[in-house]
Amino acid sequence: MITIQGKGVSSGVGIGPLYFYHRAKTTITRYQVEDVDAEWHRFKGAQTAAIEQLGELAEKARAEAGDEAAMLFETHQMMAEDLDYEEAIEGLIKENKSNAEAAVTDVAVQFAQMFESMDDSYMQARAADVKDVSRRILSILNGTVEGGIASEVPVLLAADDLAPSETVQLDKTKILGFITAGGSGSSHTAILARTMGIPAIVGVGDALKPEYEGRQVIIDGATGNVVIDPDDMTRDRLLKKREEQLRLQRLLESLKGQPNITKDGKSIRIYCNIGSPEDVHAVQVNDGGGIGLFRSEFLYLNCDDYPTEDQQFEAYKQVLSDMEDKEVIIRTCDIGADKQIGYFNLPKEDNPAMGMRALRISLTRPDFFRTQLRALFRASAFGKLGIMFPMVTSVWEVREAKKLCEEVKRELKAEGIPYSEDVQIGIMIETPAAAIMSDRLAKEVDFFSCGTNDLTQYTLACDRQNNDLGRFYDPHHPAVLRLLQMVVENAHKNGIWVGICGELGADLTLTETFLAIGIDELSVSPRAVLPLRNAVRMTDTRESSARILDALNNEYQAT
Repeated sequence: MITIQGKGVSSGVGIGPLYFYHRAKTTITRYQVEDVDAEWHRFKGAQTAAIEQLGELAEKARAEAGDEAAMLFETHQMMAEDLDYEEAIEGLIKENKSNAEAAVTDVAVQFAQMFESMDDSYMQARAADVKDVSRRILSILNGTVEGGIASEVPVLLAADDLAPSETVQLDKTKILGFITAGGSGSSHTAILARTMGIPAIVGVGDALKPEYEGRQVIIDGATGNVVIDPDDMTRDRLLKKREEQLRLQRLLESLKGQPNITKDGKSIRIYCNIGSPEDVHAVQVNDGGGIGLFRSEFLYLNCDDYPTEDQQFEAYKQVLSDMEDKEVIIRTCDIGADKQIGYFNLPKEDNPAMGMRALRISLTRPDFFRTQLRALFRASAFGKLGIMFPMVTSVWEVREAKKLCEEVKRELKAEGIPYSEDVQIGIMIETPAAAIMSDRLAKEVDFFSCGTNDLTQYTLACDRQNNDLGRFYDPHHPAVLRLLQMVVENAHKNGIWVGICGELGADLTLTETFLAIGIDELSVSPRAVLPLRNAVRMTDTRESSARILDALNNEYQAT
């Protein structure tokens, strides 16, 4: 039995085989082949597998987002079996004796350059298609699988860490839990784990050895304990703990349909954070009151080029329609910092968390921003929509974003395209500047939503992705809580509501504090809804409000 200690970031006990995340190879080995017919058949096998994958993705996209979304994968299917593309690869293999990987790579470059040189914009867009299809075939030839998990059974997934673009593509049905060498409690891996309601442990360093792959492992997401080849006593103890957790979850199920009201009658809205239309089901199953944060950047992370207005519209429309009359707040694209996308061609920055990201990109690329806003306002005709701008620091940024909203609405009206006039406009409070300026910002918008992950990072000057900072990154720090209190006071003075959509919203040790300072809404991962509702219903703010407010205003000490 081998025991490894990490940091638990999503509670629960997971048991299963250990599997290391496999990334597609970025370098192509070139060599001359002797048996060209065998090499050609190797390519044909990979081509067939790619076409089958694309067909499955098309059907999944059609079910989740409509025919428009499915067309992308159907176009890629046609590209994969295009006769000119296939014959060019066959020529390199059979005449030049190139290995399949080299042949696919060279033909992809040749065809992409050909498409890019054409005058027709539609044909120019096919360059991205041929690159994507070729990458898929190369991944199969290299033995890697789209989504990184080539296993027939669910696994405990181990990785150094996972980028947002990688978490988007994971086959969620194959994951029993996460273990990462790096990362932190606010990393995307941790957030994904909490959304899925599965255990996760970060910060194990180099303790996980490649030779452990396939061995039986139990992880405890509460304690950060990883046990490889557990003995019978350890196995029984952790399985009993898992059973107790499942029993408590069944008890929480009885809270479905119950109001989020404290013992003394104070009410709070409990909404959910999601990253894709697929997550709406989890919101409904866990009785979320609405969606307080829809991270729209998943659309961009899951594409090889900018998603079109129609692609975005279909995704937003689906979420709003599925949520019926419940509120859905969609954050405009929050790319940059730790969420990098190649086709955005962002400049390399020494400190990307402080650089070109989120609303800054949208305001400096108005055509890109306008496309998203058009899709959002078109979707507003199908539900109760709120639009939220991330990474605000100044009043002028909000006014410029609102000006673009009004321009888009005028365009849609002129085109006879329906939209709702009741769309709420809000901003993320995730910088100290926004918190300090919240009295003025509140006059510009309908609501605030506090992103506590970044607010903590910028307030404490601590990189939230750096696990080595440990207790220095403290979301309970008095400075963070006092900023939240200031934001709530300024919001309410100006007649707008304020919520929290960062991970801190699910911290049950702070539920009383949030109720005491007057937070109106907490948006959390779907699995956190019922535990949070239970905490709210067990709280009596008559006993705690005065004490908490006095501590915040006077002698509060971080714990």
